Amino acid sequence: MGRPVILLVCALALLVASTASAAIVEHTFYVQNLTINRLCNRQVITAVNGSLPGPRIRVREGDTLIVHVYNKSPYNLSVHWHGVFQKLSCWADGPNMITQCPISPGNKYTYKFRITGQEGTLWWHAHVSWLRATVYGALVIRPKSGHSYPFPMPHREVPILLGEWWNANVIDVENQGLATGGAPNLSDAYTINGWPGDLYPCSQNQMYKLKVETGKTYLLRIVNAALNVQLFYKIANHKLTVVAVDASYTKPYVSDVIVIAPGQTVDVLLAANQHVGSYYMAARPYASAAGVAFDNTTTRGVVVYDGTPSSATPLMPALPAFNDTPKAHKFSSNLTGLKGGPHWVQVPRNVDHKTFVTVGLGLEPCPANMTCQGPVGAKLSASMNNHSFVPPRRLSLLQAFFLHVGGVYTTDFPAKPPIKFDYTNAIISNNTALFFAPKATKVTKLKFNSTVEMILQNTAIVKAENHPMHIHGFNFHVLAQGFGNYNPATDRKKFNLIDPQIRNTIGLPVGGWAVIRFTANNPGVWIMHCHLDVHLSVGLATAFVVENGPTPATTLPPPPADLPKC
Repeated sequence: MGRPVILLVCALALLVASTASAAIVEHTFYVQNLTINRLCNRQVITAVNGSLPGPRIRVREGDTLIVHVYNKSPYNLSVHWHGVFQKLSCWADGPNMITQCPISPGNKYTYKFRITGQEGTLWWHAHVSWLRATVYGALVIRPKSGHSYPFPMPHREVPILLGEWWNANVIDVENQGLATGGAPNLSDAYTINGWPGDLYPCSQNQMYKLKVETGKTYLLRIVNAALNVQLFYKIANHKLTVVAVDASYTKPYVSDVIVIAPGQTVDVLLAANQHVGSYYMAARPYASAAGVAFDNTTTRGVVVYDGTPSSATPLMPALPAFNDTPKAHKFSSNLTGLKGGPHWVQVPRNVDHKTFVTVGLGLEPCPANMTCQGPVGAKLSASMNNHSFVPPRRLSLLQAFFLHVGGVYTTDFPAKPPIKFDYTNAIISNNTALFFAPKATKVTKLKFNSTVEMILQNTAIVKAENHPMHIHGFNFHVLAQGFGNYNPATDRKKFNLIDPQIRNTIGLPVGGWAVIRFTANNPGVWIMHCHLDVHLSVGLATAFVVENGPTPATTLPPPPADLPKC
């Protein structure tokens, strides 16, 4: 047998083995009202399959996931699979009016996509209005059968979903804020796996409990599913070893505290190496906007060692101050990628599309004959490069792109701010001329396989704040981040082009900047937005329209037959 024939046989064998190891994983989501007791109240929420959080989905890399979503709730609905690449399956990405019209009450839609080139912890959540406050769950991607983690096999894997709770209908909370133009009502509690913990009223027996055995190691898959708050997370007397973020492996990083923004995931190894006893795990806000009100409460669960007496009093960790930006930045900026590990992607060196994008809050003029509750009597708004994003109403962006329908969006999102100013100087909050950004549906068109570098610059307009910026459809390398105005003369020297962390959501430092880079190798329409929902709903977003590639294998297929209609 000649060498070419042997190579062909080997290649076919590998293909067959790879296909054989992949599976079809199928779930059905029934989304409907659920009445539960929290904080001394009986509250009606929107939930999936009668649980909070919703079902945990487990797949292996290479599997195809099919989820049938039946909307039995009174609200429009869509579901986003946060962090999934959606290669050639943009129709399944889920953001309302970006890749689909919503699933209206009484209707259904089937999301179908293959999960390739990534493993770790992701999650799914509603992507309409504020429904994701209670419509969310973990999406765990394990290595293919026969493959292993790049760290010792843990004794057990444990999802830790951090959430946010209102003693109110969250749709009403959002609508009231949008109607008045002011900040919406604050949440009443935070939760761990749906439970508030014993620091809240009527919650002594509503606390998450993790039982561990001495000498064992546990993989905690931590998700921040809160709507509007970044969180510090800590376990008393224990160190945590970070091994992955946003389903991308990292070099092991040991810390006694985790900082996690809405949308982000962090995988940590917890070694049960302390004396037999009980130890609280706790989470409280990292609130970076000076002078802005927030829900200053703490949720906690408990880690209980096997053999601990029931009378034992748990130890409480000392959590950082809510405004401890140095500690938050130390954690976020010290993470590095696991170069050469599973699914590692080298930093692209040649950049085709360079952008400088300001990110921050702003104002919208108050309509005539109305009293608004935002600063200077206006309505709160937000923008990127002085454009406040408005989603279309009659057709999704992806449908407009695929069907070549004009008048839905324009492709003139600016590659740099229209006005150059001292971005992070707090004095600019006195210059109301900078506050008002036009509302528009502006996107950036990208050639297939082009490399994009974005300098994200926080601004102090209205108020500087750490913004967790999420890009759908892509991971990106975080080349550098810092405080103040980005200075190309000095800050480019800080770029890590060797082993930067890879993420899908970055906490843009308060009053600072970050530089990210990614390759637009996935045709479709992909929204980029702040994952604080209070900011997304007032325009802190934009989108990328990525053109088809040159072959059928790089061309977006037609929409599925059951794609919801507007």
